[in-house]
Amino acid sequence: MPLPRLFSNLPPPFVAFYDPEAPWTLLGDPLTQILGGGSIDPSARIHPSAVIEGPIFVGANAEIRPGAFIRGGVWIGEGCVVGANTEIKRGILLPGASASHLNYVGDSILGAKVGLGAGTILSNHRHDRAHVRIDGRDTGRRKLGAILGDGVLTGCGSVLHPGVVVGCETRIYPGVHLRPGTYAERSIVKLRQELEIVPRA
Repeated sequence: MPLPRLFSNLPPPFVAFYDPEAPWTLLGDPLTQILGGGSIDPSARIHPSAVIEGPIFVGANAEIRPGAFIRGGVWIGEGCVVGANTEIKRGILLPGASASHLNYVGDSILGAKVGLGAGTILSNHRHDRAHVRIDGRDTGRRKLGAILGDGVLTGCGSVLHPGVVVGCETRIYPGVHLRPGTYAERSIVKLRQELEIVPRA
């Protein structure tokens, strides 16, 4: 089954490496090569309390807010936001992506203008330590979070399990837990729940 449409305009460093049927391969050797020794654009705003373990690329007008923790090799594009107390471990944030509030982004790719709601978790590691699989396809990676297409928005408190691929411009409601697999572009993923309210004894 082909993956949904993800990225309309990859930054030049990634174009030569991109496989639309295996976008997670960008997180391996290609990311290491692209980062090289790393660089930070002079217009980027980085709060002094942020902890950054390179290599890292930070593009023009990006913002890294108080308490952010960035490690493992991260590419942060132009105009991106890494918010207060957000952790990013080995990831790619394409231009305009935002992980603004208490997020965990592990071994993941955020497309252009992706917005993560407060407390969104992109989990990257199976408890059994097996390779992450997507729709039965072995990615060859023991650590892989989510691949979110351009314009994807997640609601507060959503959790995406290892090996989630979401097509561009899809909206994920608050509190949703997404299991590994592919989710169509331009969709709405809703949570339906029943509340039981009983009198206190």
